[in-house]
Amino acid sequence: MTSLLKPQRLLGEGMLFSAQRHPDKTAIVVEGKPFTYQQLKDTSLRLAAAFKAKGLSRGDRVAIYMDNTWPCIVSVYATLLAGGVFFIINPQTKADKLLYYLQDSEAKILLTDTHLEKKYLVAGEKTTHLETIIASGQQSASSTVQNVFITDFYNIIEQTEPLTTAVKIIPTDLAAFIYTSGSTGEPKAIMHTHQAMVFAAWSLIEYLRLGENDRILVVIPFAFDYGLYQLLMTMKLGATLIVERSFTFPAKIYQRIEEQKVTVFPGVPTVFAMMIETHNKKKLEFPAITRITNTAAALPAASIPRLQEIFPNALVYKMYGLSECKRVCYLEPELLDEKPQSVGQAIPGTETFLLDPDGEPVAPGEVGILHVRGPHVMVGYWKLPELSSHMLKPGRYPGERVLCTHDWFKMDADGDLYFVGRSDDIIKTRGEKVSPTEVENVLHKTVPGVREAVVVGVNDQVLGQAIIAYLVIEAGIVPDERQIKKICLANLENFMVPQSILFLDEMPKTPNGKIDRKLLQQQAEGLNG
Repeated sequence: MTSLLKPQRLLGEGMLFSAQRHPDKTAIVVEGKPFTYQQLKDTSLRLAAAFKAKGLSRGDRVAIYMDNTWPCIVSVYATLLAGGVFFIINPQTKADKLLYYLQDSEAKILLTDTHLEKKYLVAGEKTTHLETIIASGQQSASSTVQNVFITDFYNIIEQTEPLTTAVKIIPTDLAAFIYTSGSTGEPKAIMHTHQAMVFAAWSLIEYLRLGENDRILVVIPFAFDYGLYQLLMTMKLGATLIVERSFTFPAKIYQRIEEQKVTVFPGVPTVFAMMIETHNKKKLEFPAITRITNTAAALPAASIPRLQEIFPNALVYKMYGLSECKRVCYLEPELLDEKPQSVGQAIPGTETFLLDPDGEPVAPGEVGILHVRGPHVMVGYWKLPELSSHMLKPGRYPGERVLCTHDWFKMDADGDLYFVGRSDDIIKTRGEKVSPTEVENVLHKTVPGVREAVVVGVNDQVLGQAIIAYLVIEAGIVPDERQIKKICLANLENFMVPQSILFLDEMPKTPNGKIDRKLLQQQAEGLNG
C-alpha cells in the first residue's frame, strides 16, 4: 500500500505515516486502555474496506453518532481512507435532531453505539438515504430498521480484510462536515476539504509547539471541532492521545492526568472554572503539563493566575476561532502578562484584518469587523449558497474568498487582536454600544468569588436594551446584588452597569460544554417581559 503512505496531502495520511514510522507506539489510550498505531491502521483499513463493500463512493457522507471511544476514532479514519466525508454527532442528540442530520447530509452509513439504540432506530425508520447502520455493543433482538442493514462494529471488522487499494481522492475533495447551530435556524454543515484540515492541523501544531513525545488529553466531545483536532494533531505528530468521554467526574480526570503523564491539557472556560473552584478548596497541581489551551469562549484574565498555580510549568494559550476556519488567532504565552485581554495574532500561514461596515480598513484601536484569509477557510455551507455568500466575501485576488466573521474586534499597533463582541451580542443601551465581554471581564476581575459570568441585553422601552448579568458564585460566599452594582459603578461607565444581577448555581451548558447564552438570553427576555 505504498500509494497510501504519501504523508500530509490527505487528512488520513498523517495516521498512516505515523503507523509506518512507529507501529508499536501507543497512539490512543481510551479510558485507560491503550491501542497502538498499528492497531489503529489495521482496524481503520478493515472498516474502510467494509464501507467500500457496502457501496460507499467518493464524497459520500458517513455519520458518526458516538461517544469519545475507540470505535469513534476508527470510524473517522476509516471514512477518510474510504474516500468518504465524515461528521460526528454529539451522543446527547435526540432522535428528531439526529434525523435532521441524516436527512440534511444524505448520509449513507451511520456508525453508532447500541446504548443510543432507542434514538437511532426511531430516526432510521424515517430516513430516505441511509443504507447501513454499524453499531458498537450488544444489540437487542428488536434492533431492526426497514430497508436499512444493521450490523455489529466488531463483527464486521473481524470478517473483513484490510483495504489494499488506495481510493482516488485529492486534497480539494471534502473530508468532513462540521455541524454548527449558528445564531438562527437549523444546524448547518460547514464543508472542509482535506487540504484545509491538513493545513489547519499543522498550523496549530506549529504555534502550540507540539512534538511526538507529547501526551494530549481530550475531555471535549469529538463532535466539537476543538476535540476533533486534538485527535487529528496527535495522529499527524505520532504522539499519544488520552481519551475521556467528558469532564463529568473531575476526580477521575485528575487521576488520569497523573497516571498517563499528560503534557497537554485542552480545556474550555467552564472546565477551568471548575478546576479553579476545586483548587480554592484543596490545592491542585499538575507540574507535568507543559501547555494548556482555551477556546470556545473568552478565558477571563482574572482566571490566569489561578491556572498558573494549578499548572506551574505550563504555557497558557488564549485563542479565538470559529468552525468556519477552525482557528483564527492565538496569543503567544509570553505576552499573557503584557496583554491579558488580547487573543493575539493570526495563526501561522494566515492573515487577519479589520474592516468597517462599508468595507474600509480601520485604524489601530478602532472597532472593526474581523476578516480571515488563508487555506483553512471553509468551502461554504452544505446546500446553503446564500448563507455561504453572507460569510465568504471577495478577497484580494479575483475569485478568492475571505471569511467575514461578523464579529467586532480592535487591533493594537502591534497587530494583536481584542475581542469586542459578536455582531448579535452587542448591547445597545441609552444610545451607547456595550460589549458583554468588557462587562464580564470586570465582574471576573473585581467581584470576589465570581466563578462564571454572562452578560446579555434584553429589550427595554426606556433604555432600548437593559443589561442583565448572570453570575455563578463560589460556594461559601453570600452574593450581595447591591454591593456588586457598587463595584461595577466604580469600574465601568454608568451606562455599562447591569440593571439586574441574577445568581445561578450552575450555568446552562450546550452539549459541547459551552455556556448556553441563547437560553440565558431567552430566560432574561421572559423575566423582563
